[in-house]
Amino acid sequence: MNSILLIGRGGHCSSCIDVIEAEGKYQIAGIVEKPNGSRESIFGYDILGDDNDLPELLITYPTVCISVGQIKNPDLRVKLYTSLKNMGAQLPVIVSPHAHVSRHAEIKESTIVMHGVVLNAGCSIGKNCIINTQALIEHDTVVESHCHISTGAKVNGAAFVGTQSFVGSGSVIHESVRI
Repeated sequence: MNSILLIGRGGHCSSCIDVIEAEGKYQIAGIVEKPNGSRESIFGYDILGDDNDLPELLITYPTVCISVGQIKNPDLRVKLYTSLKNMGAQLPVIVSPHAHVSRHAEIKESTIVMHGVVLNAGCSIGKNCIINTQALIEHDTVVESHCHISTGAKVNGAAFVGTQSFVGSGSVIHESVRI
């Protein structure tokens, strides 16, 4: 089983751990935290270093998951994504086995699809997105890169969610709406 390194130790990290463990494709090697961040382990996974240690850690663990959340703004996730890509990191798609993803849906790298999500036929999800627990993305919807579709949000058919958007918990986006 391949190892994966988690980047960020906050609350979203706990949810990422649960999805990665359930998916069963990767063994979590440990977590990278910001300088001066907490060094306390989560669910038995140790902090292996901070952002300054990434170049060296990526030699041993080239596959990573950005486990930093995105509520106030996407800047940190975008910065981490760009930095990791420039360092040659591999950023896979992570999909909960408890999600339904149509075989006609497209999901790009560094996106995580959490438990209970439904991605319907013809939808397209960009790079470095969080599709959070129980979100529904309907047919022919486009969610561009670096977006967070939060818990229980519903994005109806043929909607368009532009780059770096945040759709809050329980929101309903009507069909064909552009954000």
